[in-house]
Amino acid sequence: MPSISVIVPVYQAEKYLKKCVESVLKQTFSDWELLLIDDGCTDASPAICDQCAAEDDRIRVFHKKKNGGVSAARNLGLNEAKGDYIAFLDVDDRFEFRALETLWCLREQTDADTVGCAHLNLTADGKKFPELLLPAGVYEEDGIREGIVYPLLGDRLRVPVFNGFIWRYLFSTKIIRSAHITFEGAYLEDELFLMEYFCNAKKLAVTEQPLYRYFLNPSSATHKYMKDFMKVFTRFMERKEALVQKYDLEAARPQWRENSNWAGLLIAIGNEYAATNPASVKQKKKTVQEICQRPEMAKAIAEVTPEGLSPNKQMVANFVKKGQFFILTQMYRLKNRI
Repeated sequence: MPSISVIVPVYQAEKYLKKCVESVLKQTFSDWELLLIDDGCTDASPAICDQCAAEDDRIRVFHKKKNGGVSAARNLGLNEAKGDYIAFLDVDDRFEFRALETLWCLREQTDADTVGCAHLNLTADGKKFPELLLPAGVYEEDGIREGIVYPLLGDRLRVPVFNGFIWRYLFSTKIIRSAHITFEGAYLEDELFLMEYFCNAKKLAVTEQPLYRYFLNPSSATHKYMKDFMKVFTRFMERKEALVQKYDLEAARPQWRENSNWAGLLIAIGNEYAATNPASVKQKKKTVQEICQRPEMAKAIAEVTPEGLSPNKQMVANFVKKGQFFILTQMYRLKNRI
Protein backbone atom coordinates (compact mmCIF):
# COMPACT_ATOMS: atom_id res chain seq x y z
CA MET A 1 0.00 0.00 0.00
CA PRO A 2 1.61 3.29 -1.05
CA SER A 3 1.72 6.21 1.34
CA ILE A 4 0.65 8.78 -1.27
CA SER A 5 -1.57 8.48 -4.32
CA VAL A 6 -0.93 11.17 -6.94
CA ILE A 7 -3.93 11.72 -9.22
CA VAL A 8 -3.45 13.24 -12.68
CA PRO A 9 -6.41 13.80 -15.05
CA VAL A 10 -5.15 13.53 -18.63
CA TYR A 11 -6.88 15.06 -21.64
CA GLN A 12 -5.21 15.85 -24.98
CA ALA A 13 -1.95 16.32 -23.10
CA GLU A 14 0.69 14.70 -25.32
CA LYS A 15 2.76 17.91 -25.18
CA TYR A 16 2.98 17.97 -21.37
CA LEU A 17 2.49 14.41 -20.15
CA LYS A 18 6.05 13.07 -20.09
CA LYS A 19 7.41 16.07 -18.18
CA CYS A 20 4.54 15.82 -15.71
CA VAL A 21 5.21 12.13 -15.03
CA GLU A 22 8.94 12.81 -14.86
CA SER A 23 8.38 15.28 -12.02
CA VAL A 24 6.81 12.44 -10.00
CA LEU A 25 9.43 9.86 -10.96
CA LYS A 26 12.19 12.20 -9.77
CA GLN A 27 10.68 12.76 -6.33
CA THR A 28 13.07 12.19 -3.43
CA PHE A 29 10.13 10.47 -1.69
CA SER A 30 9.53 7.12 -3.39
CA ASP A 31 6.54 5.57 -1.59
CA TRP A 32 3.88 6.77 -4.02
CA GLU A 33 1.59 5.54 -6.74
CA LEU A 34 0.71 7.63 -9.77
CA LEU A 35 -2.80 7.35 -11.21
CA LEU A 36 -3.05 8.60 -14.79
CA ILE A 37 -6.71 9.06 -15.75
CA ASP A 38 -7.03 9.08 -19.55
CA ASP A 39 -10.22 11.08 -19.96
CA GLY A 40 -11.17 9.92 -23.45
CA CYS A 41 -8.08 11.36 -25.17
CA THR A 42 -7.87 11.17 -28.97
CA ASP A 43 -4.22 12.22 -29.27
CA ALA A 44 -1.11 10.26 -28.31
CA SER A 45 -1.75 10.63 -24.56
CA PRO A 46 -3.19 7.10 -24.00
CA ALA A 47 -0.12 5.48 -25.56
CA ILE A 48 2.22 7.69 -23.54
CA CYS A 49 0.32 6.75 -20.35
CA ASP A 50 0.69 3.05 -21.13
CA GLN A 51 4.38 3.47 -21.93
CA CYS A 52 4.98 5.20 -18.59
CA ALA A 53 3.13 2.45 -16.73
CA ALA A 54 5.17 -0.23 -18.49
CA GLU A 55 8.37 1.43 -17.27
CA ASP A 56 7.39 1.79 -13.59
CA ASP A 57 4.95 -0.46 -11.72
CA ARG A 58 4.01 2.38 -9.35
CA ILE A 59 2.12 3.97 -12.26
CA ARG A 60 -1.44 2.84 -12.97
CA VAL A 61 -3.49 3.94 -15.98
CA PHE A 62 -7.26 4.13 -16.32
CA HIS A 63 -8.67 4.64 -19.81
CA LYS A 64 -12.11 6.21 -20.18
CA LYS A 65 -13.83 5.70 -23.52
CA LYS A 66 -15.52 9.10 -23.47
CA ASN A 67 -14.39 12.47 -22.17
CA GLY A 68 -16.26 13.13 -18.92
CA GLY A 69 -14.45 16.20 -17.64
CA VAL A 70 -11.90 16.86 -14.92
CA SER A 71 -14.29 16.21 -12.01
CA ALA A 72 -15.25 12.74 -13.21
CA ALA A 73 -11.58 11.94 -13.85
CA ARG A 74 -10.56 13.03 -10.35
CA ASN A 75 -13.45 11.09 -8.80
CA LEU A 76 -12.29 7.95 -10.59
CA GLY A 77 -8.83 8.54 -9.18
CA LEU A 78 -10.23 8.98 -5.67
CA ASN A 79 -12.14 5.71 -5.97
CA GLU A 80 -9.10 3.79 -7.16
CA ALA A 81 -6.47 5.36 -4.91
CA LYS A 82 -4.71 2.99 -2.53
CA GLY A 83 -2.64 5.57 -0.64
CA ASP A 84 -3.34 6.90 2.83
CA TYR A 85 -2.92 10.42 1.45
CA ILE A 86 -3.92 12.06 -1.81
CA ALA A 87 -2.06 14.62 -3.91
CA PHE A 88 -3.43 16.18 -7.09
CA LEU A 89 -1.25 17.19 -10.03
CA ASP A 90 -2.46 18.89 -13.21
CA VAL A 91 -0.94 17.44 -16.35
CA ASP A 92 0.54 20.75 -17.53
CA ASP A 93 2.19 21.43 -14.15
CA ARG A 94 5.10 19.96 -12.18
CA PHE A 95 6.08 19.00 -8.65
CA GLU A 96 9.37 20.33 -7.31
CA PHE A 97 11.70 17.37 -6.69
CA ARG A 98 11.35 17.42 -2.89
CA ALA A 99 7.63 18.22 -2.85
CA LEU A 100 6.25 14.91 -1.59
CA GLU A 101 9.10 14.36 0.89
CA THR A 102 8.70 17.85 2.35
CA LEU A 103 4.94 17.50 2.74
CA TRP A 104 5.22 14.00 4.18
CA CYS A 105 7.84 14.99 6.75
CA LEU A 106 5.86 18.08 7.72
CA ARG A 107 2.80 15.89 8.32
CA GLU A 108 4.80 13.50 10.48
CA GLN A 109 6.47 16.29 12.48
CA THR A 110 3.18 18.06 13.27
CA ASP A 111 0.79 15.09 13.42
CA ALA A 112 -1.53 17.05 11.10
CA ASP A 113 -4.18 15.29 9.03
CA THR A 114 -3.51 17.68 6.13
CA VAL A 115 -0.50 19.66 4.91
CA GLY A 116 -0.15 22.44 2.37
CA CYS A 117 2.48 24.53 0.64
CA ALA A 118 3.13 27.66 -1.37
CA HIS A 119 3.50 27.37 -5.13
CA LEU A 120 5.38 29.03 -7.95
CA ASN A 121 3.41 30.72 -10.73
CA LEU A 122 5.06 30.56 -14.16
CA THR A 123 3.81 32.71 -17.05
CA ALA A 124 4.07 32.05 -20.78
CA ASP A 125 6.73 34.77 -21.12
CA GLY A 126 8.98 33.15 -18.53
CA LYS A 127 8.15 35.21 -15.44
CA LYS A 128 8.06 33.49 -12.05
CA PHE A 129 6.45 34.61 -8.81
CA PRO A 130 5.60 32.65 -5.64
CA GLU A 131 2.16 32.61 -4.00
CA LEU A 132 1.63 31.65 -0.38
CA LEU A 133 -1.16 29.39 0.81
CA LEU A 134 -1.08 30.76 4.37
CA PRO A 135 1.73 31.88 6.65
CA ALA A 136 3.80 28.89 7.79
CA GLY A 137 2.45 27.21 10.90
CA VAL A 138 -0.02 24.72 12.31
CA TYR A 139 -3.73 25.54 12.17
CA GLU A 140 -6.41 23.92 14.32
CA GLU A 141 -10.12 23.86 13.37
CA ASP A 142 -10.84 27.55 14.08
CA GLY A 143 -7.75 28.65 12.17
CA ILE A 144 -8.64 26.39 9.25
CA ARG A 145 -12.10 27.94 9.00
CA GLU A 146 -10.76 31.49 9.25
CA GLY A 147 -7.90 30.86 6.84
CA ILE A 148 -9.57 28.69 4.18
CA VAL A 149 -13.29 27.92 4.62
CA TYR A 150 -14.59 31.45 5.22
CA PRO A 151 -12.47 33.08 2.50
CA LEU A 152 -13.76 30.47 0.02
CA LEU A 153 -17.30 31.02 1.28
CA GLY A 154 -17.71 34.75 1.12
CA ASP A 155 -14.50 36.75 0.65
CA ARG A 156 -14.46 36.58 -3.14
CA LEU A 157 -14.02 40.24 -4.11
CA ARG A 158 -11.30 42.08 -2.22
CA VAL A 159 -7.74 41.46 -3.44
CA PRO A 160 -5.96 39.18 -2.71
CA VAL A 161 -8.66 36.58 -3.31
CA PHE A 162 -7.93 33.18 -1.77
CA ASN A 163 -7.42 30.72 -4.63
CA GLY A 164 -9.10 27.34 -4.45
CA PHE A 165 -6.19 25.33 -5.83
CA ILE A 166 -6.42 21.68 -4.78
CA TRP A 167 -2.87 20.80 -5.78
CA ARG A 168 -1.31 22.76 -2.88
CA TYR A 169 -2.23 20.08 -0.34
CA LEU A 170 -1.65 16.55 0.82
CA PHE A 171 -5.14 15.32 1.72
CA SER A 172 -6.22 12.55 4.08
CA THR A 173 -7.88 9.73 2.15
CA LYS A 174 -9.75 8.79 5.33
CA ILE A 175 -11.35 12.24 5.61
CA ILE A 176 -12.32 12.30 1.94
CA ARG A 177 -13.97 8.89 2.07
CA SER A 178 -15.62 9.19 5.47
CA ALA A 179 -17.22 12.52 4.49
CA HIS A 180 -18.01 11.26 0.95
CA ILE A 181 -16.37 14.30 -0.66
CA THR A 182 -16.33 14.33 -4.46
CA PHE A 183 -15.97 16.74 -7.36
CA GLU A 184 -18.74 18.00 -9.62
CA GLY A 185 -18.65 20.19 -12.70
CA ALA A 186 -15.95 21.67 -14.93
CA TYR A 187 -15.49 25.04 -13.25
CA LEU A 188 -15.11 26.16 -9.61
CA GLU A 189 -15.30 22.49 -8.61
CA ASP A 190 -12.08 22.77 -6.61
CA GLU A 191 -13.43 25.56 -4.37
CA LEU A 192 -16.35 23.42 -3.20
CA PHE A 193 -14.12 20.38 -2.68
CA LEU A 194 -11.79 22.43 -0.48
CA MET A 195 -14.65 24.01 1.47
CA GLU A 196 -16.15 20.68 2.38
CA TYR A 197 -12.84 18.97 3.03
CA PHE A 198 -11.69 21.69 5.42
CA CYS A 199 -15.01 21.65 7.24
CA ASN A 200 -13.96 18.12 8.21
CA ALA A 201 -10.20 18.52 8.71
CA LYS A 202 -8.90 18.96 12.25
CA LYS A 203 -5.31 20.08 11.82
CA LEU A 204 -3.43 21.69 8.92
CA ALA A 205 0.32 22.27 8.72
CA VAL A 206 1.61 24.78 6.17
CA THR A 207 5.03 25.50 4.71
CA GLU A 208 5.94 28.63 2.77
CA GLN A 209 8.22 26.64 0.49
CA PRO A 210 6.90 26.71 -3.12
CA LEU A 211 6.72 23.00 -3.88
CA TYR A 212 4.48 23.10 -6.95
CA ARG A 213 5.04 24.73 -10.35
CA TYR A 214 1.80 26.16 -11.72
CA PHE A 215 1.97 27.09 -15.40
CA LEU A 216 -0.46 29.88 -16.24
CA ASN A 217 -1.64 28.27 -19.47
CA PRO A 218 -3.44 30.76 -21.77
CA SER A 219 -5.25 27.87 -23.47
CA SER A 220 -6.71 26.40 -20.25
CA ALA A 221 -10.47 26.13 -19.61
CA THR A 222 -10.45 29.26 -17.45
CA HIS A 223 -9.42 31.37 -20.46
CA LYS A 224 -12.03 30.07 -22.93
CA TYR A 225 -15.57 31.27 -23.59
CA MET A 226 -18.09 29.12 -21.74
CA LYS A 227 -21.48 29.10 -23.45
CA ASP A 228 -23.21 27.64 -20.39
CA PHE A 229 -21.36 29.60 -17.70
CA MET A 230 -24.51 30.84 -15.95
CA LYS A 231 -25.87 27.31 -15.75
CA VAL A 232 -22.57 26.13 -14.26
CA PHE A 233 -22.48 29.04 -11.83
CA THR A 234 -26.09 28.50 -10.74
CA ARG A 235 -25.31 24.88 -9.90
CA PHE A 236 -22.16 26.01 -8.07
CA MET A 237 -24.27 28.34 -5.89
CA GLU A 238 -26.79 25.57 -5.19
CA ARG A 239 -24.03 23.29 -3.97
CA LYS A 240 -22.47 26.10 -1.95
CA GLU A 241 -25.83 26.78 -0.31
CA ALA A 242 -26.06 23.10 0.65
CA LEU A 243 -22.61 23.23 2.27
CA VAL A 244 -23.55 26.38 4.20
CA GLN A 245 -26.58 24.61 5.64
CA LYS A 246 -24.77 21.30 6.28
CA TYR A 247 -21.86 22.87 8.15
CA ASP A 248 -23.69 25.85 9.71
CA LEU A 249 -21.56 28.54 8.04
CA GLU A 250 -24.17 31.29 7.64
CA ALA A 251 -23.28 33.37 10.70
CA ALA A 252 -19.61 33.67 9.78
CA ARG A 253 -20.25 35.49 6.50
CA PRO A 254 -23.88 36.78 6.39
CA GLN A 255 -23.40 38.36 2.94
CA TRP A 256 -21.68 35.37 1.37
CA ARG A 257 -24.38 35.04 -1.31
CA GLU A 258 -24.10 38.64 -2.45
CA ASN A 259 -20.29 38.53 -2.46
CA SER A 260 -20.26 35.21 -4.32
CA ASN A 261 -22.84 36.45 -6.83
CA TRP A 262 -20.85 39.62 -7.45
CA ALA A 263 -17.73 37.53 -8.06
CA GLY A 264 -19.68 35.26 -10.41
CA LEU A 265 -21.20 38.26 -12.16
CA LEU A 266 -17.79 39.76 -12.90
CA ILE A 267 -16.64 36.44 -14.35
CA ALA A 268 -19.86 36.14 -16.37
CA ILE A 269 -19.39 39.62 -17.84
CA GLY A 270 -15.80 38.90 -18.87
CA ASN A 271 -16.97 35.60 -20.31
CA GLU A 272 -19.73 37.21 -22.40
CA TYR A 273 -17.42 39.86 -23.84
CA ALA A 274 -14.70 37.31 -24.63
CA ALA A 275 -13.30 37.62 -28.15
CA THR A 276 -14.07 33.93 -28.72
CA ASN A 277 -17.80 34.44 -28.05
CA PRO A 278 -19.33 34.39 -31.57
CA ALA A 279 -22.30 36.62 -30.59
CA SER A 280 -22.54 40.17 -31.94
CA VAL A 281 -21.48 43.08 -29.75
CA LYS A 282 -25.13 44.13 -29.50
CA GLN A 283 -26.16 40.66 -28.35
CA LYS A 284 -23.30 40.52 -25.81
CA LYS A 285 -24.47 43.79 -24.27
CA LYS A 286 -28.05 42.52 -24.11
CA THR A 287 -27.00 39.24 -22.47
CA VAL A 288 -24.91 41.06 -19.86
CA GLN A 289 -27.85 43.28 -18.96
CA GLU A 290 -30.10 40.22 -18.68
CA ILE A 291 -27.61 38.52 -16.36
CA CYS A 292 -27.51 41.63 -14.17
CA GLN A 293 -31.31 41.61 -14.00
CA ARG A 294 -31.51 38.08 -12.64
CA PRO A 295 -33.00 38.32 -9.11
CA GLU A 296 -29.94 37.03 -7.28
CA MET A 297 -27.60 39.32 -9.27
CA ALA A 298 -29.88 42.35 -8.94
CA LYS A 299 -29.96 41.81 -5.16
CA ALA A 300 -26.18 41.65 -4.99
CA ILE A 301 -25.82 44.81 -7.12
CA ALA A 302 -28.34 46.68 -4.96
CA GLU A 303 -26.98 45.61 -1.56
CA VAL A 304 -23.20 45.43 -2.02
CA THR A 305 -20.76 48.00 -3.40
CA PRO A 306 -17.58 46.09 -4.23
CA GLU A 307 -14.35 47.61 -2.94
CA GLY A 308 -10.73 46.52 -3.07
CA LEU A 309 -10.98 44.68 -6.39
CA SER A 310 -8.22 44.62 -8.97
CA PRO A 311 -8.27 47.87 -11.01
CA ASN A 312 -9.93 46.32 -14.08
CA LYS A 313 -12.62 44.51 -12.10
CA GLN A 314 -13.24 47.60 -9.99
CA MET A 315 -13.91 49.58 -13.17
CA VAL A 316 -16.34 46.92 -14.43
CA ALA A 317 -18.12 46.79 -11.07
CA ASN A 318 -18.49 50.58 -11.03
CA PHE A 319 -20.04 50.61 -14.51
CA VAL A 320 -22.45 47.82 -13.55
CA LYS A 321 -23.41 49.54 -10.29
CA LYS A 322 -24.27 52.71 -12.26
CA GLY A 323 -26.02 50.83 -15.08
CA GLN A 324 -23.55 52.17 -17.66
CA PHE A 325 -23.65 49.19 -19.99
CA PHE A 326 -22.88 51.15 -23.17
CA ILE A 327 -19.58 52.39 -21.69
CA LEU A 328 -18.89 48.92 -20.34
CA THR A 329 -19.37 47.44 -23.80
CA GLN A 330 -17.06 50.00 -25.43
CA MET A 331 -14.40 49.26 -22.83
CA TYR A 332 -14.50 45.54 -23.62
CA ARG A 333 -14.51 46.22 -27.37
CA LEU A 334 -11.26 48.09 -26.92
CA LYS A 335 -9.79 45.53 -24.53
CA ASN A 336 -10.61 42.51 -26.69
CA ARG A 337 -10.20 44.25 -30.07
CA ILE A 338 -13.81 43.37 -30.96
